[in-house]
Amino acid sequence: MRERPDHGRSYDAAMPWLDVLLALTAVGVALPLRPWRALAGSAPPWPALVWWLLMPVLWSADRLSAIPVLQPLAGSCLLMMMLGWPLAVLLLVPVAAATLLIGGLTPLEALGRGVWLGIVPATLAMLVGAGMRRWLPHHLFIYILGRGFFATAVAVAAAGTLAAGLQAVPVGLSRQDLLLARWLFAWGDAFITGMLVAIFVAFRPEWLATYADRIYLPRG
Repeated sequence: MRERPDHGRSYDAAMPWLDVLLALTAVGVALPLRPWRALAGSAPPWPALVWWLLMPVLWSADRLSAIPVLQPLAGSCLLMMMLGWPLAVLLLVPVAAATLLIGGLTPLEALGRGVWLGIVPATLAMLVGAGMRRWLPHHLFIYILGRGFFATAVAVAAAGTLAAGLQAVPVGLSRQDLLLARWLFAWGDAFITGMLVAIFVAFRPEWLATYADRIYLPRG
């Protein structure tokens, strides 16, 4: 019996050692910070938990649909903005494990998604956001449009481009097709993140660990 080609396998780790190194480094930095202390014994905000539970499905979209050009949404930038980078990184570990089961991935594929859909875009978004906070005016729309939308688009697109250059291309796709798909889905990720961040800032700013009224609202 001939083995059918796996048209959904877009995350065959060509460089597993790099994925392992990035994952261990991120977790190794996050753990000593003990980010769970900020929760003061309570659970994270329920929207963050709902989003966290949804992320394995988002990460498995191409496998569940068997459409390789359908790229998974990362969702990690929104999780980072709601919980902060250290706690988000730690919570990405069970997301990758759940994706392994839901998407029928190998451990290396799940690790690749944890790194390139989770750790790398969340880290890049955190760095871009920190730069905006350092060099741009502390204005509400800088946070919403800059950090919520622009930083997410840049982070997810950059992570997708790097992953496309390091990992195998799915059967039936060219590398150019893959890059275009990841660029388009990065904007979808940015739209969702920016929209939800705007809603949270307006109605529940306490759901965003990266936001504070004293920084982004003008003083009287």
